[in-house]
Amino acid sequence: MSQAQQAADIAFDHVGVTYPNGFVGLDDITLRIGGGEMVAVVGLSGAGKSTLVRTINGLVPISSGQITVGDVGLKGLRGKGLRTVRSEIGMIFQSFNLAKRTTVINNVLMGRLYHTPAWRALLAAWKRDDVELAMQALERVEIVHKAYAKASELSGGQQQRVAIARSLAQRPRVILADEPTASLDPPTSHVVMRDLQRINADLGITVVVNLHFLDLARRYGQRLLGLREGRLVFDGPGADADEGVFESIYGRSLTAEDMLPGHQQAAV
Repeated sequence: MSQAQQAADIAFDHVGVTYPNGFVGLDDITLRIGGGEMVAVVGLSGAGKSTLVRTINGLVPISSGQITVGDVGLKGLRGKGLRTVRSEIGMIFQSFNLAKRTTVINNVLMGRLYHTPAWRALLAAWKRDDVELAMQALERVEIVHKAYAKASELSGGQQQRVAIARSLAQRPRVILADEPTASLDPPTSHVVMRDLQRINADLGITVVVNLHFLDLARRYGQRLLGLREGRLVFDGPGADADEGVFESIYGRSLTAEDMLPGHQQAAV
């Protein structure tokens, strides 16, 4: 697959998010994620993990401070400017967000919408180069043999890999993943995380992934960000996230519920 565009740095400068009901999602976050890093974000439910990830592409608007992706500030960005930034940021969701009634290849080609005239998309008259790019993305996540199957026929793990391929078809500078393994079994969770890890290593794309299980985060994230009540309480290598660090993030001792059940790593 063609090399991605140059990976983008991401900078948070005193970022705050307050929701309309008054809930504080992020509280004075300042950090920098270097281009090409793979970062895992951990914390309890409601700690701000999803909020942090979704501010990077403007799905959650910030209330104060500034986020810069590459050289573009997101505060107040709207319309074409926001669409341009999002075209360079792949987004992977917990629920896959696929069009279940159409084929896998058509789902992956949705990643080319920003670069495709509306009439071509409506008629599914995709350019040959775009189809080739989509097939290469499916090869990278080892699911090209399902290209012409309907998305509804795939397992959950296969659907998530299609979602990863769709984000790759954008030729992104950043990939965001919001709890991409939450609805998957343990072996499949490892497969999906290895796909993201390999994409980061091979293509140099900046990857920011929000995870529930600490062991997955420590294993696959070069760097760990720990959030608690919207504040950044840990930023460092996963290997440094000992019991004391865990308590600073979660406010309690580590339990089995914080770890992925089992240790199998079978392929899908």
